[in-house]
Amino acid sequence: MNGTTIDLLTPTEIAALLARRVRALRLRENWTRATLAARAAISAASAKRFENTGAASLDLVLRVASALGRLDEFASLLAPPPARSLAEIERRSAGPDRKRGRR
Repeated sequence: MNGTTIDLLTPTEIAALLARRVRALRLRENWTRATLAARAAISAASAKRFENTGAASLDLVLRVASALGRLDEFASLLAPPPARSLAEIERRSAGPDRKRGRR
């Protein structure tokens, strides 16, 4: 991904990377943490904790992304991969999605 080793990072490292990116975007906008918090409808303490540790709920991350105008980047996250064959397309459209993981 963009010449980096994103796929080799742990969840904790990804969280820290997102936190650094949020901080950089916030500073690019010349916003204080309080401004980001107000625009994201979160507490200033939560914004600070996220930027410093990467710890945040999904709801908080989505609110921050929305405040920074980047929410659309989450729309394709975890989307099913493209079908590799006509049979796979037919299988996907044949019936409702499974409710459980067993086969």
